[in-house]
Amino acid sequence: MKDLSSPIYPVIWENDRAVLIDQTRLPEEYTTVAISSSQEMAKAIKIMIVRGAPAIGVAAAYGMYLGAREIDSEDRTIFLAELEKTAQLLRQTRPTAVNLFWAISRMLKTAYETIASVAEIKTTLLQTARAIQAEDLQTCQAIGDNGISVLPKNPAKLNLLTHCNAGALATAGYGTALGVIRSAHTAGRLERVYADETRPRLQGAKLTAWECVQEGIPVTVISDNMAAHCMKLGKIDAVVVGADRIAANGDAANKIGTYSLAIVAAAHNIPFFVAAPLSTVDFELSDGSQIPIEERNPSEIYQIGQTVICPEGVEFYNPAFDVTPAKLITGIITEQGVVEPSQLKQYQILAAQKV
Repeated sequence: MKDLSSPIYPVIWENDRAVLIDQTRLPEEYTTVAISSSQEMAKAIKIMIVRGAPAIGVAAAYGMYLGAREIDSEDRTIFLAELEKTAQLLRQTRPTAVNLFWAISRMLKTAYETIASVAEIKTTLLQTARAIQAEDLQTCQAIGDNGISVLPKNPAKLNLLTHCNAGALATAGYGTALGVIRSAHTAGRLERVYADETRPRLQGAKLTAWECVQEGIPVTVISDNMAAHCMKLGKIDAVVVGADRIAANGDAANKIGTYSLAIVAAAHNIPFFVAAPLSTVDFELSDGSQIPIEERNPSEIYQIGQTVICPEGVEFYNPAFDVTPAKLITGIITEQGVVEPSQLKQYQILAAQKV
């Protein structure tokens, strides 16, 4: 059972292993999974025990250390070659979330630049993984605080709509989009959160709603196809979502359904914000057409739990993400401030310095 008085941290390091909140079991059951090997971490990321771009990055960093710990050689060349294999194992888990690749690259850079014994490299890798986790928590808190400054001034207390889960469970803690909502709640500026259920994995209904309940944040769950209706009735003042990868021009990949949400927000003149750390921006991609889109198992569509909801003989298409064009995004809320998508490139040097 979750201790409601304690913060939500989806990944922690204790007793020489990584401990993950099993997000596939929420909200029915709060349980954790101990991860002691790189193979176990790769599987946990793949099957979404841990999910959300920043949280995946943190998990992958610990996965890199676990892989380093498994290498039984004191020869630096052999060690680095084996560590590259661990990196490739982890890269293959979730292709869209760029924080995964960012964290792996940072861990590899640490290993290559640490001129010391293999044992000392391993120690430094653990320190780096823990630093990535601590930095992400600070980043999310900054994103939350920066987000308040661009939310509509009227009404005094806002109704905010979010899609999927970009909260503490999706980060090192606190959250990106839900971090903005948390900060608004703390500042007395939040009336209510409307959480899209987020088919087909239902992260909004299961995870975002669960987080809000833990912290006493007023939340209403709606099905994804109710958003336009709620906007037409004046129930939504702004939309805040997260992102798994953002191209250099500001196009943003997020959970499937985000693109359509941005379209209906624009149709109703409702501001649409993306909240994400600079590490989510892939400056090597000029636009969103280059973002790889993960396709997941069709079982996510044709069954809920153990109940099959579709007839035999039909075909399925299950992309996990879509890309929202920059022109539909009011602003990108980062730890460095709120950026217009067209101005994102000015932060490229800052982003590079964090690797």
